[in-house]
Amino acid sequence: MKTAITKFLEYLHAVKNSSPHTISNYGKDLGQFVAYLSPPGLAPPALAAVSHSTIREFVAHLHDHGLQKSSIARKLAALRSFFKYCVREGLLKENPARLVPTPKLPKRIPSVLTAEEMNGFLNQLAEMGPSASAGGAPPHKPLRMAPNASPGKPAKVTDETLLLRRDRALLELLYAAGLRVSELTGLNLSDMDQKDRILRVRGKGDKERIVPYGSKAQEALDKYWPLRDELLLHTSKHRRSRHRNAPHTEAVFLNYAGRRLTTRSVGRIVKKYIRLVNVNWDLHPHSLRHAFATHLLADGADLRAIQELLGHQSLSTTQKYTHASIRQLMDIYDKSHPHA
Repeated sequence: MKTAITKFLEYLHAVKNSSPHTISNYGKDLGQFVAYLSPPGLAPPALAAVSHSTIREFVAHLHDHGLQKSSIARKLAALRSFFKYCVREGLLKENPARLVPTPKLPKRIPSVLTAEEMNGFLNQLAEMGPSASAGGAPPHKPLRMAPNASPGKPAKVTDETLLLRRDRALLELLYAAGLRVSELTGLNLSDMDQKDRILRVRGKGDKERIVPYGSKAQEALDKYWPLRDELLLHTSKHRRSRHRNAPHTEAVFLNYAGRRLTTRSVGRIVKKYIRLVNVNWDLHPHSLRHAFATHLLADGADLRAIQELLGHQSLSTTQKYTHASIRQLMDIYDKSHPHA
């Protein structure tokens, strides 16, 4: 069984182009199933010995230990996918997980900011720091670096208003194009057509899609490019001999060391500006994607078009935004109608 699981995870990587996050989670879920079937001192059973009832007992075991229904559903999906692979490879005659019912999950409607709230938030960022001036920050203003940097290691940017230009650009682009945070951090300069304001985005399963973005995002990007050039110029001087830590010259969004921003860094950036504008929102990078979809739908965009823009494989995944849009309309009604 362990050998089959190893080959299945390799298949997910090499054939299905699954994300590292998906492969890691499936590996953990299948490892937990093997551990359940083989207490200390016992070898895992043969694949053919795993029956429908064995998997039902495993699901009941997870319920008894208080695991959330969403987590149980994910583990069951991993088992279904694994045993389906085993059938296709001729290791089993039938999939024992096929008929095990998935726990009924409550429908979760994403919490979405109104268009006015989102515009207000992004406009406040535009008014912060030197970029509030008519022409933006001087394009050739050198970076201010901490003077006590150790030899061979680039100093950190100490002028927060400079990094604000990068942060505003990435937040504008997240909202303008409805990107997943991993899609944003994975963007390269070659993926951008700035003349027509179009992005080539690599989504889940390494699937590509074309997404437009607006003039506000392009304006923010234009103010960011001089800073990006300075970051690369500074770090290349210090790391020329250290190929392992060479700057990421192809990445759109860079950290102070000239390296590609991580998804975790983008999460911290969003939280930082929520604190700075002093609003009590539970906002995270994916919230801007939710807002993108809900606001398009509220303004009359076709659900199929939104599905394409978001890169959803199934229309049912996109349909949750219809519920969010209806909820926003009801909130407006409750606040505005005199007899609500």
